[in-house]
Amino acid sequence: MKKANLAVLASGSGSNLAALINAINDGVIENARISVVISNKQDAYALKRAEDAGIPAVFAERSGFNDNETFYRHVLEKLNEFDVDVVLLAGYLRILTNPLLEAYKDRILNIHPSLLPDFGGVGMYGMKVHEEVLKAGVSASGCSVHLVNEHVDGGAIIAQKTVPVLPEDTPEILAARVLKEEHKLYSATVQQFISNIEL
Repeated sequence: MKKANLAVLASGSGSNLAALINAINDGVIENARISVVISNKQDAYALKRAEDAGIPAVFAERSGFNDNETFYRHVLEKLNEFDVDVVLLAGYLRILTNPLLEAYKDRILNIHPSLLPDFGGVGMYGMKVHEEVLKAGVSASGCSVHLVNEHVDGGAIIAQKTVPVLPEDTPEILAARVLKEEHKLYSATVQQFISNIEL
């Protein structure tokens, strides 16, 4: 049976990348390998995590290209080079555009630290999400795995996990509680997703 070739796009520390690597090693995600990790930040710890795991690590910075289309054509070339089947975003802080969206239609997943459609969209990432959740005074938050399309955080939601918001929460405490669930949810959802697509 063909293994799914996964690409992970990350801009930061890559904790979700680490969780995915562990899930593959532990057999939570079967019949898949991470073929390449791509980051738009040269100092992203995600690239170091990839190298440590023996995964090709590619730095691709937007400022080296005239426009998004040229930049994502370059990224697409890298994905093709590694025969990538599914693209996973893990804290990738750039908005995807064509030709990448077109080439991987319904094959790009993202994990977002809220219960979408709440607290999603442009500018809603990282700690900002948890700050807004606490400001809103809601009793629950969580994380969502969704398909990526041209609307920021607007693709079909595939899976969600809820966590309580507690009176003493700070954005950091809430972020840590959500992140713990992100790691589990993303791996389980990726496994389910790749077992349901034609490779």
